Amino acid sequence: MGFFLETLIGGLMAGMLYSLIALGFVLIFKASGVFNFAQGAMVLFAALAMARFAEWIPEWLGFDNQLLGNILGFIVAMVVMVVVAWLIERLVLGKLVNQEGVTLLMATLGITYFLDGFGQTLFGSDIYKIDIGLPKEPTFVLESVFPGGILISKEDLYAALIAAALVALLSLFFQKTGTGRALRAVADDHQAAQSIGIPLSRIWVIVWSVAGFAALVAGMIWGSKLGVQFSLSQVALKALPVVILGGLTSVPGAIIGGLIIGAGEKLSEIYIGPYFGGGIEIWFAYVLALLFLLVRPQGLFGEKIIDRV
Repeated sequence: MGFFLETLIGGLMAGMLYSLIALGFVLIFKASGVFNFAQGAMVLFAALAMARFAEWIPEWLGFDNQLLGNILGFIVAMVVMVVVAWLIERLVLGKLVNQEGVTLLMATLGITYFLDGFGQTLFGSDIYKIDIGLPKEPTFVLESVFPGGILISKEDLYAALIAAALVALLSLFFQKTGTGRALRAVADDHQAAQSIGIPLSRIWVIVWSVAGFAALVAGMIWGSKLGVQFSLSQVALKALPVVILGGLTSVPGAIIGGLIIGAGEKLSEIYIGPYFGGGIEIWFAYVLALLFLLVRPQGLFGEKIIDRV
């Protein structure tokens, strides 16, 4: 039982990070109807920006304080992501209003490859380090309950707590603030929102900026764990099965879906993987998403769309 709980907790902590990335997909889809395939590239771009500015700013200003460099790097990277959001709305989405969904999907694919290439051109393509002070050593808990206790990674625990706090903060933002209510109004009906004076262009910039902020925090955490490298965008794509499972229009669905995927892939690797020769963790999430597409396409908490003719 102790080993089972250890695996389960590790999976849930990883799942919370998946939920944070999936939240970017959900927010953009709710506000604009765009399935943002570029969210993974945004995670990589944001992580590159923070890693490099945290390194460059102390050199430019002539000080040697890693904490201050990280703070300033995070702030500058956030400004960069807001500028990216504004450019996406101004140059891409603003030109494709009322276009077919496949057109918007292809546009986000173009944004994906542009951000991947431009980010590495601008910031470099080496493996960069982000050190935000997360403890690396593991710890044992519940030693009085289970023989030997349960091994938990402090780094994963703190990362999961940061992700959970941000998810809760964004949920409150959308539920309790005027801007959040405007975003939900746009999500429900674009034309009705415009008719009462809600500017779609401003709302889209805000929601892409919020998704950029979520991508930056996710990139910062994953970059601290794995290093900032091209594979980050591939890790971020694990959020695709999460939104399919939880529902493209549901913030709680993104959270629950992430936890299910995170726990499921860890448990399946340990308990089912040996029968398949290992490696099940790589494809488990996508097979589960495929099953949901066949049985319940709208996901666990998504809205079922009925077309009347």
